Amino acid sequence: MTLPRSAAEVLAGHVSLEIECIDRMYLNLYIPKLQYVGGVVHFLRAHRGHPIASTALVEPMTRDFVAALHRYAAEQHVPVVDFAKGVRKDDIAHQFLAEFEGEEGVLFIGRAQEKAQIFRTEKRRVPGSDTTYPWIVRASAMVNHFYVYAIDRDFGPFFLKFCSYFPYNAKLCINGNEWAKRQAAKKGIAFVALDNGFSSCEDPDRLQALCRRLDAEAIDSLVRKWLALLPHPFTASDRRAGYRYDISILQAELSLTQVLDRPASGRAFFESVIRENLDLGRPDQVSLVFDRRVRTRGKILTPSRYRTRVITAGVTPSLHIEYKHTRVKQYHKEGVALRTETTINDTRDFAIGKRLCNLAALCKVGFSANRRLLKTQTISHDPIIGERVFEELNRPVLVEHQRAPGLRFGDPRVQGLFAAITICRLQPDGFTNGQLRQHLAELLGCDPEQISSGRMTYDLRRLRMHGLIERLAGTNRYRPTEHGWRVAWFCTRAYNRFLRTGLSELADPQSTAPLRRALDDLSVSSRLVA
Repeated sequence: MTLPRSAAEVLAGHVSLEIECIDRMYLNLYIPKLQYVGGVVHFLRAHRGHPIASTALVEPMTRDFVAALHRYAAEQHVPVVDFAKGVRKDDIAHQFLAEFEGEEGVLFIGRAQEKAQIFRTEKRRVPGSDTTYPWIVRASAMVNHFYVYAIDRDFGPFFLKFCSYFPYNAKLCINGNEWAKRQAAKKGIAFVALDNGFSSCEDPDRLQALCRRLDAEAIDSLVRKWLALLPHPFTASDRRAGYRYDISILQAELSLTQVLDRPASGRAFFESVIRENLDLGRPDQVSLVFDRRVRTRGKILTPSRYRTRVITAGVTPSLHIEYKHTRVKQYHKEGVALRTETTINDTRDFAIGKRLCNLAALCKVGFSANRRLLKTQTISHDPIIGERVFEELNRPVLVEHQRAPGLRFGDPRVQGLFAAITICRLQPDGFTNGQLRQHLAELLGCDPEQISSGRMTYDLRRLRMHGLIERLAGTNRYRPTEHGWRVAWFCTRAYNRFLRTGLSELADPQSTAPLRRALDDLSVSSRLVA
């Protein structure tokens, strides 16, 4: 009995580069004192000295902030772009990025109307009287947001999105892999970039150590640097009074990229993993991936979606597992690497605070989930080995400067040779050129005289250089290698019992075989969907 192995164990022998790194992060910039009504009232009355608290008093701040952004754009020759509906903001950013030639600077400022949580003033009436008074409440509204797309010499491309309405909360989006690429270049570590990652590196250990250096302090420094360079909605006296932006984590992607030594076989591996692990979304499996206890008392489960999703975008499948507001995504990246990434949308899923200072604890959870997923996934075979053997069999080989053609699976002569050496394995003293020719002629249905000795010598050379047979020392006799007869036996059985049988069932319209019926049903279903 063969026990299934974990995907991590199978991958161990096929990975040429393995890098853990913070990927995309979406951060919230906010003034802690201005996130509740009492704090807004205190800001207007105690700090700004207004006799009443009304959001009408912050309208001049909004006008000044918007005017300062437009003035900055004019002075720095930065384009201001209105985002049209249906146009991806990243596509516009890539166009500006391709044209930018500097090391650091603002690419453009984009403007879009989006929903935001704001404060507004309601008119309330004193009970039993006609007297009214202003009352500040939280509300949501469609307001202008300004996207500042820029390049930092340390972090690369990023954007800051400011809400143009009080209390001017902002969002920051960065990419940790871009940061790692720039740090590696500064340290002189040679690497080949992968979109949002690395495909090779001369010093993987140093690169991994660099990736671990991206921490809360580095991100905080980026925020303080650009808040000082860009127009700020709050005055210097406001900031001295403690009205400074703090940072919390809205979304964090923690990625594990494993570059395969045989990229062409990577998809075969990943698709085998998908087929054999469609139950990963079950509560018992989810608890293994995230190392969290899933409550299963009676019919009451820990609130979450327990499912495994396989999504195909184009022709590239991806595997998704969810736990509360967190998901793990796994896919074959650009045909060269297996990418596993955990996206945490609510840090409280793991009893971790949202402030940026909790980044280290969050990374531990995310990177651990990636590894645990690979250990939880099981696979009954190593498809990369199978893909390699099949390719080596069908393609030409070069041994000690000698070239031999491939043994093409569908070639009748090759199938005859496979069957012949399987028979010859029963001869304890090996076989000769003539004996192999006799068996091959019978299998091909021809006279042995029609197969020349030279042609047999050519076939023997092909079989020997592909490692299927070996010459007995000091003789002109041969015998199949242990690997050779196994491959020959399997290929002949697969060709005769599956390929020819299956194709005959498909081609025969009168066939009632299960394979034919299943594909007929699939054809009908496809027409109904179309």
